[in-house]
This record gives sequence, C-alpha cells and structure tokens, in this order.
Amino acid sequence: MAKKDKNLQSTYEKSSLTPLQASKQAVTGRRKNREDESETLELIDRIRSGDKQAFGELMNRYKSQIAGVAYRMVGDYDDAKDITQLVFVKMVRNLHRYDFSKRFSTWLYRITVNASIDYIRKHKRHAHEDLDNYSESLENFDASPAQKYHRKYIRYLILKAAEHLTDKQRAAFILKDFEGHEVAEVAEILDMPQATVRWYIHRARLALRRELKSTLGSVPGGPQYIDSFLKN
Repeated sequence: MAKKDKNLQSTYEKSSLTPLQASKQAVTGRRKNREDESETLELIDRIRSGDKQAFGELMNRYKSQIAGVAYRMVGDYDDAKDITQLVFVKMVRNLHRYDFSKRFSTWLYRITVNASIDYIRKHKRHAHEDLDNYSESLENFDASPAQKYHRKYIRYLILKAAEHLTDKQRAAFILKDFEGHEVAEVAEILDMPQATVRWYIHRARLALRRELKSTLGSVPGGPQYIDSFLKN
C-alpha cells in the first residue's frame, strides 16, 4: 500500500474508548454540526455563487466525519482518502439537487455510504489493515497495556468481521454502533424505513457476535466487550 498521509490517517483513527464513550463523543460532534447548520447553508449559497474559499471551508467542516465513515466501510486509509475526495466532488456536482429543507450532513453521509459501497463492489474486496497498522491513541484508557491492546484488538476484529456483512447491514451497523447515530438518523441517511434499519442492525449484530465469539473466547475481556458493544 502506498505511504499513508499521516495527517489524514489521524482523522480515521479512534482512541480506544469504550462503546458508550465513543457513542457520546459522536453524539456531541453531531450536536455541534446541527448548531452549525445555518453556517453550512450560508457556505452552500456561497459555493453556488462560485466562491471557491467557501468550498474549502465546507470540506474542512465535514472531512473528518466523511473520512471516518469511508475508512470503516472499506478498511484502507488510502482508499478512504480517495473516497473522501470523490464524495466532495460529487457534493459540488450535485449541490443544485440539495433540498434545503433536509439536513446537509444527512445528505452528505448518504453520498459517502453510496460511494463506499460502489467502491467495494467495483474492487470486489475489503482490506481492513493489519493490526500492526491499526495504531490507535491509547492515552484515554485507564487500563493496563495488556487491556489496552486487547480492546484495540477486539475493535479491529469487529471491523474485520463486518467485511462479511451485506452492504446494507454493514452500513447500518457502522452508522449506528461506530458513528453513534440514532436509528431515525440512520434511516434518513440510508433512505429506508426505521424498521428495516433495526432489522439490518439486529442481523449484523447476531452475525458478528457469532463469528467473534468463536475466535475471542480466550481473549481476556473479549466476550464481555463483545456483549457490551453488540447490544440488541
């Protein structure tokens, strides 16, 4: 794989937070985005008027979220970087279709998920990187080095196992359990009923629990961590 863009790579990497901490962090980030929605709409107006600086501001506002979703979908930093760039190209080309009555972030997430699924189908592969390359910041965990490693290893295996889910199961699972979106938000992003989203998430968790428990039964804290993350 090509040499990674270290700055962009740091965007994708998560500290080894518990699922609850990660979810709260994601919710806080999305709340801030909602508060900034009016500023986002102003930037869109400026872009439509040909303001190139506004495009850069809008991209910086959403790059980390888009890059994170793309990485979790395709499992490779460089591929996720390409998808992130493609998403913003698609965004500019389709801004005239954006409905101002809808949340912009939801529209952009939908483009990201679709672009990621298209990429996976085109290349017929997933490639979550080897654990040696899956370096996460561990300072935020009040745990022993062994516990930190095990938690990092389990999160890596969850993403790796998610490669075997269907496209829609994987998208629903990642948006809900990794990105911290509510079911209603996931349904809006994926453009499907909430009941369907719940079904996809349920099936994804069952499949992941079944696969992971067969490989993590001997890892200290493995079964408990899986149960806490893959709640039904």
